[in-house]
Amino acid sequence: QVQLVESGGGLVQPGGSLRLSCTASGVSLDNYAIGWFRQAPGKGREGVASLSNHDRSKYYPISVRGRFTVSRDSAKRTVYLQMNSLQPEDAATYLCNAGYLYGTFFSPDSLHWGKGTLVTVSA
Repeated sequence: QVQLVESGGGLVQPGGSLRLSCTASGVSLDNYAIGWFRQAPGKGREGVASLSNHDRSKYYPISVRGRFTVSRDSAKRTVYLQMNSLQPEDAATYLCNAGYLYGTFFSPDSLHWGKGTLVTVSA
């Protein structure tokens, strides 16, 4: 079973950057597509990036496109989410999931969620 641990969250000023990590134990992440999600208090979970495990295709919603970049280091069993030009509306708990990609649609595996890392954007 895949166990995921997110890290790298923290407090950043508007316009700043953070790099989040999603590290797996138990199995290789190369067997799964990876999705990054975020959830702010009182709001639903929103997908912010997905990365194919076949052709390394990457997908982003318009809200983060051009600011967020997802990448994978297979040797470290880690997927990263580089976040630039952060704004207060990006503040949320960020979670990763090892799931499946169908075209551009990421389907999370309900057993493969990390606990999340908190990102706060404030002056």
